[in-house]
Amino acid sequence: MKTKDKSQLLTASRTLEIRFSEVDSMNIAWHGSYAHYLEDARRAFGEKYGIDHATIAANGYQAPLVELNIRYKKPILFGMKPRIDIWYRPTLSARLTYDYEIRDTADGSLLTTAHSVQVFTDLNHKLAWNNPPFFEAWKRRWGITD
Repeated sequence: MKTKDKSQLLTASRTLEIRFSEVDSMNIAWHGSYAHYLEDARRAFGEKYGIDHATIAANGYQAPLVELNIRYKKPILFGMKPRIDIWYRPTLSARLTYDYEIRDTADGSLLTTAHSVQVFTDLNHKLAWNNPPFFEAWKRRWGITD
């Protein structure tokens, strides 16, 4: 499959507010907080494009996270309000693949990059090897071709 540039992909953005409870003694966002930031981005994406957890569940599926890769470029500090951008990466597989960037809204500098993969399972946790019908319909709706 030919990779599209970012301008051709489905994307969503969200501004984060770094709270005191998310930082360590150095005022740096604790590394475990980043998983929450990425989840916030996936929620924003899902709500924007109609592929949220509730929609997936209503169609008889779940989408557990099976891969998460985070690269810390610069620290995120208490009080910052960085922006997280998420891009859906089309694949032939029955999965949701996303790339992320977190940028400082003050100067645009890149703070973090990340990548995640979710697979589809039925409600009994059995892996779906083929794209679920609702996901195929979703891809058609948004003009995603493999």
